[in-house]
Amino acid sequence: MKTNMQKQRIQYIVQIGTVIVCLLICCFCFASELIIKRYGLVSSTQIFKEFHVVASPQWHHYASDFITFVHKAGRLYVWVLFGVPLLFLLHFLVIGPKKFSHTGKKIYFYSVVTRLFHWLCALCFSLLVFTGLMIVFAKTFGGGSTVLLARTIHIWCAYAFLIVATPLFLIWLKDMIPAPHDLMWLLKAGGYLSKQTNQVPAGKFNFGQKMWFWLAFAGGVVMFYTGYYLSTMGVSQAQMAAFLKIHLILGLFILAFFITHLYMSLFAIKGSLKSMIEGYKWEEEVRALHGKMLK
Repeated sequence: MKTNMQKQRIQYIVQIGTVIVCLLICCFCFASELIIKRYGLVSSTQIFKEFHVVASPQWHHYASDFITFVHKAGRLYVWVLFGVPLLFLLHFLVIGPKKFSHTGKKIYFYSVVTRLFHWLCALCFSLLVFTGLMIVFAKTFGGGSTVLLARTIHIWCAYAFLIVATPLFLIWLKDMIPAPHDLMWLLKAGGYLSKQTNQVPAGKFNFGQKMWFWLAFAGGVVMFYTGYYLSTMGVSQAQMAAFLKIHLILGLFILAFFITHLYMSLFAIKGSLKSMIEGYKWEEEVRALHGKMLK
């Protein structure tokens, strides 16, 4: 009886999630339609000219430094995009993933509500990352309407992420407070530098997950704040230049941790992704990687 109720609840949540995702897709399609009608297939030069008029007649005093910094940041983004995955490829080939028997007792780890908001956050966050990269590498993507569409999706996703991330932040907050044993986890690098599967000091979330949590949520607020003024141009050119630097530098760290999160979820621990789908982890894995949760 309880199992049937859980299945019905999961189906209900999945249906709600599907509707929300469909609404987001419809919004993106509607936005693209408006852009094409408003601008057509325009060139990057035309967009820059319109931007110059909207921003300020004094923009030419800041344009050179502005563009130079974007190009320098772009080179750093290339290093992160290729360097971080290469490091994890080396880790996978030399050390390999953590493996557990996945037999015996299961421990309920993530509630249905948690999983729903996690995947909604994941959708919005992934779109923010990908569209953000399209903006940084606008020339590579051809500029013009393509990048303009990416910019619009980026802005919409920022608002959507702020909405769906708030409940998840409140759900996880008490488990994300740093604890004394986190230092020991850090000194052991979470056990990921060893082929052995030894117990590491961690509660429901380890220190690596806590760092990602605070960077994604607290950093996300800073990204939203700076991005808002970059998109609306409601500040002086000097402030815009400062906000751009904050936005791009913080985005660099977020990108590195985003790639790290993908590797940890998909490759570093066998079956890790499944727990965020079904909500359960095997006891053996919990005892090894989240042992303090059971005490």
